[in-house]
Amino acid sequence: METASNPIGVLLLRPLSPYLQQELSKRYALFKFWESPPHLRREFLGEHSSSIRAVCRTRGIRVTYTPDALTDEVADMAILLILATSHRICAADRYVRRGEWRNSDFKLSSKFSGKSVGIIGLGRIGSAIAKRAEAFGCRIGYNSRSPKPDSRYKYYTSVTDLASDSQILVVSCALTPETHHIVNRGVMDALGRDGIIINIARGSHIDQAELISALTEGRLGGAGLDVLEHEPEVPDLLELDNVVLSPHAAASTYETRKRLADLIIGHLETHFSNKPLLNPVI
Repeated sequence: METASNPIGVLLLRPLSPYLQQELSKRYALFKFWESPPHLRREFLGEHSSSIRAVCRTRGIRVTYTPDALTDEVADMAILLILATSHRICAADRYVRRGEWRNSDFKLSSKFSGKSVGIIGLGRIGSAIAKRAEAFGCRIGYNSRSPKPDSRYKYYTSVTDLASDSQILVVSCALTPETHHIVNRGVMDALGRDGIIINIARGSHIDQAELISALTEGRLGGAGLDVLEHEPEVPDLLELDNVVLSPHAAASTYETRKRLADLIIGHLETHFSNKPLLNPVI
C-alpha cells in the first residue's frame, strides 16, 4: 500500500518526454534507470525493488496500450509523403536553394488528386489515411487479413493485385512474420514505373534492396519513406530525387507526446486505484 514513507515507485528504463517525467514525479516515486551507471544498475534495482510496482514482470503482468494516440499524426504524414513525393517537393526545394531556378525550368511532377490509392492494412491508421485520401477524390482499395465488413472500399485478397490496380501504394499494417517484405519485387513491378510507394509502418515491410533496384532502374516512380529497414542506416537513396525520406518521425509531435504521456498516467492511476484499466491488452 502506498504511504508517505513508501510511495509507489515507477521505473523508467529510458528518457521519455519531460512532461511525462514531470507528471509522474508529482504522483509517484520516479526511478530513472538510465541515470544509474551501467556497473551499478544491478545494485540500483536491488535497492529500490521493494518500491517499484510499475514495470514489466515475468508473472502477473497487466498490459495496456495507447490506441489512437498516434493515428492522426501518422495518417497526416502518409498524405504529406504522398504529396511531397508526387510533387517532388524536396527536389524542388534543393533546386531553388542551388540557384538553378534562374537558368532552367523545374521538371514536371505528378498530381495526387484523383489517383487510385491502395492501402495495405485497414486498421485505425489505414482507415484514417483512406479518409484523408478520399478528400482528394482518390479511389481507395485495400488488402488485409480479411475483408472489413463495414468498409465501402474494394478489398483485394492479394497485395500484388492491389498494387496492379493502384497508382499509390501505402503500407500501414502491423509487422509480423507474414508481412515481412510484403512489398517485394513482384509488388513493385505490379505497381509500375509511374507508381509510388509510401511506408509509415515498419521498414521491414519493404524489401529494401529490391526497392533501391526498382527506383534506380526506373521500374518504380518514387517512394516516400518515414521508416527504413535498418534504421538509422540510410541506404543508397540519398541522391534520388524521386525519394522523400523522414527519420521515423511521423508521430514526433508535441501533441502526440502529450497525449501518450496523459494516457500512461491514466493507466497508472486506474491500476493503482483498483479501477478497470483504460485500454487493457491482458
